[in-house]
Amino acid sequence: MAATLCVKLLPKQGWLPLTQIVRHGSKSVTRQRKPMHFLKQKLMAVTRYIPLPPAIPPGAYPRKIGQDLEGTPYMLNMKRDLKSLFQDCKMVAVVQNSSSTAQDMILLKYKLYKHGITVRLFTNQVMRSFLKDGVYSNMAPLFVGPTVLFVSKEPKVKEMLLCLKSSRYMLLLGACIDNTLMTAQGVVSYSKLPSVAVVQGELVSGLTMMTSHTASMLQRHPAHLSALLQQYVKQQSLDNSTEGTPNEEEAT
Repeated sequence: MAATLCVKLLPKQGWLPLTQIVRHGSKSVTRQRKPMHFLKQKLMAVTRYIPLPPAIPPGAYPRKIGQDLEGTPYMLNMKRDLKSLFQDCKMVAVVQNSSSTAQDMILLKYKLYKHGITVRLFTNQVMRSFLKDGVYSNMAPLFVGPTVLFVSKEPKVKEMLLCLKSSRYMLLLGACIDNTLMTAQGVVSYSKLPSVAVVQGELVSGLTMMTSHTASMLQRHPAHLSALLQQYVKQQSLDNSTEGTPNEEEAT
């Protein structure tokens, strides 16, 4: 009897009940935050931590330079250097530096130094202050943004342009060559002109050719020379007569 009851009451192995108990959401216990007391709210507001603003690192913002820098020894010294620079150097070119790296600038300086061209750096405020009342006042609009100066005692324009072609971050804005202000296109046109040595050679060759012709004519017979002189006199007289007839017609 007991065995039959145990068999009936005990579930079979692997049997699951048809219904399961599920806890309903409405019956679940939830923890609700109690409202804070009014005095405690005021105390928390008064004692709330206010973090300090982040400190600005030195050099993050440009230094504010006022007009009082005009008469300082630094400004006077820079103006003195610029005056001697424009007096001693025949070529002063203004070049814009468009985010060139330090390595590129070192290589460019080395290439220019081989041709006798040096790179000088002055602030735009110093340049404008020096140029505003001088002969080169028309160069002042070129000094906007990061700029550098290429200077040399002799106008070596071809070498400068050749070095600038290899540097894509440097842009030529203008130059002062032999006390003459030029644009970038004017500098390129100036570089295509022949050198002074070539022009002097052509002048000397022309003069020697004329003197050789004169010497060869003088070595000929006097009768031939007199005939040439007579022919020259006739040509001059004909030219004078042709110039006189239009003037007479205009007078009439």
